[in-house]
Amino acid sequence: MLLSDVAAASAQVGASSSRLAKIARIAELLRLASADARLVAVTVSWLSGELPQRQIGVGWAALRSVPAPAAEPSLTVLEVDARFSEIGAVAGKGSQARRAGLLADVFGRATEAEQTFLRRLLSGELRQGALVGVMADAVAKAADVPAAAVRRAAMLGGALPAVAAAALTDGEAGLQQFTLEVGRPVGPMLAQTATGVAQALERLSGAALFEAKLDGARVQIHRAGDAVTIYTRSLDDVTARLPEVVDAALAWPVTELIADAEAIALRPDNRPHRFQVTASRFGRSVDIAAARTAQPLSVFVFDVLHLDGVDLLDRPTSERIAALDSIIPDDQRVDRLVTDDVDAAQEFLDATLAAGHEGVMAKSPTAPYEAGRRGAGWLKVKPVHTLDLVVLAVEWGSGRRTGKLSNIHLGARDPETGGFVMLGKTFKGMTDAMLEWQTARFLELADGAAQGATSEPSPPDGYVVKVRPEQVVEIAFDGVQTSSRYPAGMALRFARVLRYRDDKSPAEADTVDTVRALHQRSE
Repeated sequence: MLLSDVAAASAQVGASSSRLAKIARIAELLRLASADARLVAVTVSWLSGELPQRQIGVGWAALRSVPAPAAEPSLTVLEVDARFSEIGAVAGKGSQARRAGLLADVFGRATEAEQTFLRRLLSGELRQGALVGVMADAVAKAADVPAAAVRRAAMLGGALPAVAAAALTDGEAGLQQFTLEVGRPVGPMLAQTATGVAQALERLSGAALFEAKLDGARVQIHRAGDAVTIYTRSLDDVTARLPEVVDAALAWPVTELIADAEAIALRPDNRPHRFQVTASRFGRSVDIAAARTAQPLSVFVFDVLHLDGVDLLDRPTSERIAALDSIIPDDQRVDRLVTDDVDAAQEFLDATLAAGHEGVMAKSPTAPYEAGRRGAGWLKVKPVHTLDLVVLAVEWGSGRRTGKLSNIHLGARDPETGGFVMLGKTFKGMTDAMLEWQTARFLELADGAAQGATSEPSPPDGYVVKVRPEQVVEIAFDGVQTSSRYPAGMALRFARVLRYRDDKSPAEADTVDTVRALHQRSE
């Protein structure tokens, strides 16, 4: 199958607002790939906006200058996939030049449409509405199997590309291989959001289990005898980087276990370090040999999926917690409170925040563990910060947002220079009406390059539109983290648009000093 087939399908899926049309188009493409399991897996990964290789060391800088496009398509999907693996494996002296040469070869043989697809895929900007639910239904349609069977297999297998390959190759029988298995990561259960503890109790219809929501890194711990493996939320194996977590797991009185936990770097007073301290232990560049001498991580278990031959996924929360308490020491469990009283729940939230953590989770005592899904039985409650910032530049959208100015660059006012300092980007929270409005608005502001803005190096020419720093936008975010990418050394975490503030001038925007104060409070 040619790369052009995938690029064309991606463009058509992105241009459609119909869920059924997306499913039908993806299913059509998967049937074309069905004779080769690897081809199916790669196609599903790409249309989901991911590489099977995860990361291959190619970013915007490498994509800024590519060869002129080819006139006719010739690249196959598997050929490009193999080249990506080759690029990802390049290391050592001269690796940057070697990687650039391999990338140039791929782009030089790609048509304009293929180059657009590859650029967005490699930069993480392939937003076309092919989300997990849509993709699972498309796999079911292409393989002529029940959608529920595909979702269950993906839930237990942890990776939809592998599930799709099995379904397209062996039908429903191929999905039977995906069962809960110690040593194979499971898609983690995710939480919905509640505005406060009162709403959480109302939505859970009675008493709830409140747990401290730690600002660490979620890990899934598997143990089979003396063998321990640890996976991240994205199902990457990080066992070698977390020796202290391995040691903790080996000390538990179990033979077989799958546990959901949080790994976090704590200060001597048990308050959390900044999130980056924890995150630094998870990067690909972590020196494995030095992991035992690095800032140690503590582990806190909050759920158990399997215990000594017994699957607990479908058991209620209360039973899973009882199993957890039977094997995990008190100092390795998250703080908890079971209550139906709003005041008690609020006191628990306040105490958790005062201890430096993110907020709380509210869980239904009767809910099963819905692996890989954002279940209604889990609700997260945490405070939301807001800032009034100025838009410095905007990126043209892709997929459904093709032709619209979408991703906005956010700047805080710098009182010393009179300019603005970039703190990150976001395309979250934008309605269709907002996209229409901001496209027209920012094209007006594009006349005359932005003055006084401090931004990052731009991606390929024409992709970013610089604007005069005149439009104020109210941004919600979860916190401020250290970042070497932006001039102020900070970036907003999970930024999303609340509204545009036409009632405020750029001179009334929040300052970079305000952002620094928020950052310092999180240290």
